[in-house]
Amino acid sequence: MEDFKQFEGLWHIYEMELWDEDYFNMEVPAFIEITSKGAGDFQFGLVSGYLDIDEIGGDGRMEFTWSGNDECDEAFGSGWLELKDKNTLKGKIKFHQGDKSKFLAKRVTK
Repeated sequence: MEDFKQFEGLWHIYEMELWDEDYFNMEVPAFIEITSKGAGDFQFGLVSGYLDIDEIGGDGRMEFTWSGNDECDEAFGSGWLELKDKNTLKGKIKFHQGDKSKFLAKRVTK
């Protein structure tokens, strides 16, 4: 079993390559949440989904697939995450046969 603890927690997405802040924060503040067991969920704009985290590669990049919805239509895809530093993620989310966008997220600390 992979150790996902370095990625565990709630992260607020603050920048997306393809969409502006008005869109990605439209319903809720955009986020990605990751558990230590290799699962999680996310929402940005009208897109939400559940993560199935595949593995962490030797380069520290975590790869995932996701399923969910986009404006109430079924959607799915894949992506990756890596730590820029302990409180900043960079990643990419892709829709199957559709859009793809890089993004940045900050860890929410309590």
